[in-house]
Amino acid sequence: MVKRDKDIGLVETKYYTFAHPPDELELESGEKLGPVTLVYETYGTLNESRSNAVLVLHALTGDAHAAGFHEGDRDPGWWDNMIGPGKAFDTNKYFIICSNVLGGCKGSTGPSSIDPKTDRPYGLNFPVITIKDMVNAQRYLTDYLGIGKFLSVAGGSMGGMQALQWVVSYPDRVGSVIPIATTANHSPQQIAFNEVGRQAIMADPNWNDGDYYGKELPAKGLGVARMVGHITYMSDVSMSEKFGRRFKDIKKPFKFSPEFEVEGYLQYRGDNFIKRFDPNSYLYITKAIDYFDLSNGRGLYESLKGIKTRFLIIAFKSDWLYPAYQSQEIARACKLAGVEAIYCELSSTYGHDAFLVEVEEQSHLIKHFLERATRDFNQA
Repeated sequence: MVKRDKDIGLVETKYYTFAHPPDELELESGEKLGPVTLVYETYGTLNESRSNAVLVLHALTGDAHAAGFHEGDRDPGWWDNMIGPGKAFDTNKYFIICSNVLGGCKGSTGPSSIDPKTDRPYGLNFPVITIKDMVNAQRYLTDYLGIGKFLSVAGGSMGGMQALQWVVSYPDRVGSVIPIATTANHSPQQIAFNEVGRQAIMADPNWNDGDYYGKELPAKGLGVARMVGHITYMSDVSMSEKFGRRFKDIKKPFKFSPEFEVEGYLQYRGDNFIKRFDPNSYLYITKAIDYFDLSNGRGLYESLKGIKTRFLIIAFKSDWLYPAYQSQEIARACKLAGVEAIYCELSSTYGHDAFLVEVEEQSHLIKHFLERATRDFNQA
């Protein structure tokens, strides 16, 4: 692989294990879990004053590999266009950390991990987890890395939820926050989409109440869940531009095979998802997203009162999974709580996926925001 000027190049995934019995991680449900492993990657260099650390948090199906390449890989990390020398999260200036969430399936402890009490995968014996639990686990990791306070915490979609939870759970440890294309809580429609995905997995005859490890996987169920999810990530315009009403081949007689390009594309994405994602992790993580409620039963602004963290809230006009009005609610709550917040709504036809692909405007906003956050951070 040839390393370009703005590439990070080869990166290594690392592991941190903590919460060994009897000091297990106490979950929001009251259950305890341990030991817990989080996998993570870092990019850039932590400065001597440890004041340039930025925590980047991934979305539902993401992982710790946010930028650069693993040995032998052809594709870089999921936010490689935003993390690197001279990019939005400039690794010449900032020390970037990204961890795979608790409940995940890319090395962090989750349902597919071995339960030390049974020496078998947890499956459905894995406890219910929440976004707050994910953040609490990340706090252990950041303590281990010696990060007392982040210059910024940033993420899109579920990553944005974690970023918001960081501010509320640990306000003194977050100098600034960048929630992108996200929400403070799920609407009934958003819960409904997740429930369709979960039901598809649980209806698969191979699901076997979550005890399918070492057997045939519930691939069809997870594939359908991924197809439903992928529809919500795009927009009407982006699907029209990408597929139109084109057929994959010369039009054939009517039948139920995937004849339209969009059908074939969704099936391809669904079929490939089983190669990299555990169906039980999908169940647990989507449930954690649905449980997420930053207001915790109060007015949202009350949860933000007294917080000194500066906000940069980014939404996209064509995002119908997390519509802009949900980001506006966060901005309004900041204003009512007396919290400094900048709200930016960007034009894009990419729908929810815009936070992954609309690089230029996001980079401009984030660069300037982080420069100001750095000045304030160093003066504090």
